[in-house]
Amino acid sequence: MGPKKLANKFMISANTLRNYEAKELIPPAERSANGYRMYTERHEVYLACIQAMAPAFGMEVTTVVMHALQRNELEEVLWVVREREVKLYEEKASLDQLVEELNSYADGSQAYDFSQRFRIHEVSRRTGVPKSAIRYWEKSGLFTIERDTDNKYRLYNESHLLKIKMIQILQSSVYSEETVKLKQSIACLEIQNLEQGINVAERIRNHLNNTIKHQMTGLYYLHQLIRSLDI
Repeated sequence: MGPKKLANKFMISANTLRNYEAKELIPPAERSANGYRMYTERHEVYLACIQAMAPAFGMEVTTVVMHALQRNELEEVLWVVREREVKLYEEKASLDQLVEELNSYADGSQAYDFSQRFRIHEVSRRTGVPKSAIRYWEKSGLFTIERDTDNKYRLYNESHLLKIKMIQILQSSVYSEETVKLKQSIACLEIQNLEQGINVAERIRNHLNNTIKHQMTGLYYLHQLIRSLDI
């Protein structure tokens, strides 16, 4: 099969196909007598796997997996994808805890003290997020902070803590239009409006639920590829 026909089958450009080959995401194509690339069913299985894995695991992880498969390093492949599965589970657990916290504020079982202020080291300790990441998210416009009038230190409140926890849950998500919109929603969130905060948290839950479905699809096609390679 020629490059144009294969590219059309997977709705990608011939340049993308050549880039995949150059980056060793797929095995090198054989050449015909006149020098044209000739692709086989093996390349189709690779491409199907790449297209299924990329939305769920990202191109970085997908690239690591494709390289390891071509080195016949099956165990490396299995541990790489398992790490991402575990990470998604941890993100879901963090979200469950955050929703529980928001609900406790909403029903009055936990006091919501918006007036209390924290320094950045305390925010980092309470959220588990490095101070460098917190500063970067602030500069990116995901939230704004106050400054101490005397020493100019950054000051954070409960709303910042909740926003930072939401952003952290999305940090390892594959970049997409959906994740961009979710982060924009967090940036615009008036967290004092607890109903709005819960709504954004539930949208994040839907995103995680969709991600695990994509992961299952990606793993199915990965299994098909591994079977075809007989490793």
